[in-house]
Amino acid sequence: MRTLITNLGAIATGDIAAPLADADSILIEDGRIAAVGNGLDGDAGSGGPLDQTIDARGTTAFPGLIDSHAHPVLGDFTPRQQTLNFIESGLHGGVTTVMSAGEVHVPGRPKDIVGLKALAIVAAKAYGNLRPAGVKVRAGAPILELGLEEQDFAEMAAAGVSLVGEIGLGTVKTGEQAAPMVAWAKRHGMIVTFHTGGPSIAGSNPIAADAVLEARPHIVGHVNGGTTAMSDADIERVVNTDMAIEIVHCGNGRAALHALRAAQSANGLDRVIIGNDAPSGTGVVPLGILRVLAHLASLGGVDPGLAVAFATGNTARVHKLDVGVIAPGRAADIALVDAPTGSSASTALEALALGDLPGVSMVLIDGEVKIGRSRNTPPAARAAEIAGGGGPAAAGH
Repeated sequence: MRTLITNLGAIATGDIAAPLADADSILIEDGRIAAVGNGLDGDAGSGGPLDQTIDARGTTAFPGLIDSHAHPVLGDFTPRQQTLNFIESGLHGGVTTVMSAGEVHVPGRPKDIVGLKALAIVAAKAYGNLRPAGVKVRAGAPILELGLEEQDFAEMAAAGVSLVGEIGLGTVKTGEQAAPMVAWAKRHGMIVTFHTGGPSIAGSNPIAADAVLEARPHIVGHVNGGTTAMSDADIERVVNTDMAIEIVHCGNGRAALHALRAAQSANGLDRVIIGNDAPSGTGVVPLGILRVLAHLASLGGVDPGLAVAFATGNTARVHKLDVGVIAPGRAADIALVDAPTGSSASTALEALALGDLPGVSMVLIDGEVKIGRSRNTPPAARAAEIAGGGGPAAAGH
């Protein structure tokens, strides 16, 4: 399958080192980006006839957004909010990849060692077989409990578990308890997130900087609170490390800006990643990632192209994903977005700088059009359209 996207007004690459591309076209072959350039006509890549042409009509290409912090259960349902199809709804907010921070809302979640391992393995394999609405979900993030040994991490990793859920939501609550488990998880290739701030569910505890610094996870989970943030001093302490700094929608907005400023001072913007932290008590937030980008760009003064990289390429690098950057060889997960109708902005990036949410006009996953106009964002002032070939989004315009 060869698809050419033409007439792009801009391309936000997701690469924080080069956030904008001097290009107006993207060629996709067999679900991957084959070429990015100006005036591409299909001759690049492997050549041959095009199966589909998409006229972007001046809209901006973003990499599909990555939600770095979600709490899925199984399928596309959340018992926490009694909501169906919340992952599919997030697709309408430009999210094409979701990372689990733990399946903590599973009713009757097992907390014994055998049970927690079984749940992690089942969740990882279930979402490996199922993509809700096409969205890629990396799940099976065990909540750590006392009694786990290195062999348990080896067993889970061998079965396809690649994440560790938020440390602090189970009986492992201190840096001393967590440090050996984090080391075991890292040894077996698992990416580790540590809860920070006040408790988010019954039975969990507040976590401050000391525990995180002792354990040294890959990701400082919701540094701006989920929903209650650490002190400003503790935020600064964890930002001044080499760990990824996660800012979430369902957190403290003021603390988010403080963490952003601390990261700027530490030359650490390449470590900032973005999550929703939903479903949670805050609810299901289909536009949460876009809202954080607008918050950081408009109130935090960060360049909109860099903000997009926080929610795409930065997260992809931390999790070793082949998405998140618009560049040859990457999976073709792409959102075509524009300033919303009625905004004083003329492009999606300008809209973020003003605090307006861009309108999503089309989303592709692995080069396949999944939706046309979003039902959740404000309408895009310009809407991409399929100019040749076919696709399921044609009815979405």
